[in-house]
Amino acid sequence: MSHDSSPQDGQCQCGNTKFTIQGKPIVRMFCHCEFCQEFNSAAYGDVTIFLSKDVQLHDKKQVSFQKYKAPPAVQRGKCVACNKPAIEFLDIPLMPSLTIIPSANIGAGEYLPQSWGHIFYHRRINDIKDSLPKYSGFMKSQLAMCGQLIPGLFRKLVKA
Repeated sequence: MSHDSSPQDGQCQCGNTKFTIQGKPIVRMFCHCEFCQEFNSAAYGDVTIFLSKDVQLHDKKQVSFQKYKAPPAVQRGKCVACNKPAIEFLDIPLMPSLTIIPSANIGAGEYLPQSWGHIFYHRRINDIKDSLPKYSGFMKSQLAMCGQLIPGLFRKLVKA
């Protein structure tokens, strides 16, 4: 996908929190960590990560942000109307700013890639029966995520 692709609109479940995506996603994954479980009120988070410059949140006042733990200081945002996950921001020193979007908030198409795997699988609530790789333990999960995120970032930044 090139930068001249049509933008895609996304939104939270009720449609109150809206954003526009104009840029290829870096990676999609399933995260079973306790923070994603709590934030999503689900067994895991299904998230897609973008460079923040590629996502425009229309009205930040429609989102209530909370940090569950630092570092990394992920600002997890829920819609003020439906209290469902809307959008998250991650800023790590020396890295580009990232926006994490619950995959359900993105319509099908080029902005929603296939997931590459499961991280923090040792925290799973239920076994997942799919052929995707599953990483258990903090370090293995972090390394697996970085192993996908860093090459994805590199590809996007080289093309910019």
